[in-house]
Amino acid sequence: MSTSLSVILKRLGLIFAAAVIVVGVLLVFSYDVIKVDWVSFMEIQPSFKPMEKPLPAPLLSIPVEGPAYIASLGPPANPIPADDASIARGGELFNINCTACHGTGGKGDGPVAPFLQNKKPVDLTGVLASSLSDGAIFLTISNGTTGGMPALNENLTVRERWDVVNYVRTLQQK
Repeated sequence: MSTSLSVILKRLGLIFAAAVIVVGVLLVFSYDVIKVDWVSFMEIQPSFKPMEKPLPAPLLSIPVEGPAYIASLGPPANPIPADDASIARGGELFNINCTACHGTGGKGDGPVAPFLQNKKPVDLTGVLASSLSDGAIFLTISNGTTGGMPALNENLTVRERWDVVNYVRTLQQK
């Protein structure tokens, strides 16, 4: 009797194993037939290139490093004295962020300038840039220009933008 029970158990085990194999094969083939699009797939999520459609700052918000300026009051006054440390930092930042278009001397003759088609870079040593206040230069660096210079407010802190303004003023004095 024990042999017949063991035979029955072996046959049930074989039938169960065969059923598992058949179900597994069906699941493998049905996976390719029935596709489920999950919301987490990268191709259906919105994507943006760098500096493409940057979001504006929320109303009544203050940047982490403190308020840079209040738009309704016009161009701000330069709070950073133009000492040697500020000008040196501004020179380094200018070389990193600005020389590609404006050139090392700020004359608008950088290596990228001939290839710009919409707007040519401004000569920072010319009459137009020299007539601007420090606050107007700061706002141009912060917000960029329409169809031209990109906004650098996300790349440079408030202090770094004022250092670049101080460096631009030294270029104008040369």
